[in-house]
Amino acid sequence: MKDISFLKEKAKEIRKSIVSMIAEAKSGHPGGSLSATDILTALYFSEMNIDPSNPKMERRDRFVLSKGHAAPALYATLAEKGYFSKDELLTLRKFGSRLQGHPDMKKLPGIEISTGSLGQGLSVANGMALNAKVFDENYRTYVILGDGEVQEGQIWEAAMTAAHYKLDNLCAFLDSNNLQIDGNVTEIMGVEPLDKKWEAFGWNVIKIDGHDFEQILSALDKAKKHKGKPTMIIAKTIKGKGVSFMENVCSFHGVAPTLEELERALAELA
Repeated sequence: MKDISFLKEKAKEIRKSIVSMIAEAKSGHPGGSLSATDILTALYFSEMNIDPSNPKMERRDRFVLSKGHAAPALYATLAEKGYFSKDELLTLRKFGSRLQGHPDMKKLPGIEISTGSLGQGLSVANGMALNAKVFDENYRTYVILGDGEVQEGQIWEAAMTAAHYKLDNLCAFLDSNNLQIDGNVTEIMGVEPLDKKWEAFGWNVIKIDGHDFEQILSALDKAKKHKGKPTMIIAKTIKGKGVSFMENVCSFHGVAPTLEELERALAELA
């Protein structure tokens, strides 16, 4: 298990990159990127079997960012891990950049699947996990969903599929920050009780604080040990986590910080 202080420092650097690149682009999704940062940090710097120098390593673990609009968090994590230069982060959303508004598997190393259309990532992750079962490979597949995203019907079809095929090599995170582009998830289309629903669909369910690294790592360890069922880790998070004036503010779902706000954010993260 990685040292928690190491993971906290990595998460801080990733958050700095997120707000900087979105401010430079004057476009992007800071709120949901910041809420998922600690999960991504734990996966890439402690959990997954990956090699930035060999992104297509055959037995690598797979990762799917189903909530593809949070691409800045994934880009910043990949750059921090060494898949490409951090200098490239400031090209986000610019013409000709490899870092578009949603992840593109044809352009950037470390991207397993192009995502952006909400509701589809879990189905893709199922396919990756099922492939490992069929060909007796020992890699694991991880996926991050948004809580607004699980309003999509395809998510629940995929949930049934994963349970039917007993994909215990599949681990999903639900980034449960209770905000989506139009407001509060509970008011727009309530999805609770999430734990009971995933359990009813045949999943092993673990509930955690999505910003507590000890809880994240413990949940990942439990997921690996649980046999016969896929695991859903419901991570309670804060949209905009780490930047006080963005935290739990719906408007920062898809609005870039101004240069003045960027300075404030970086000062808080320093």
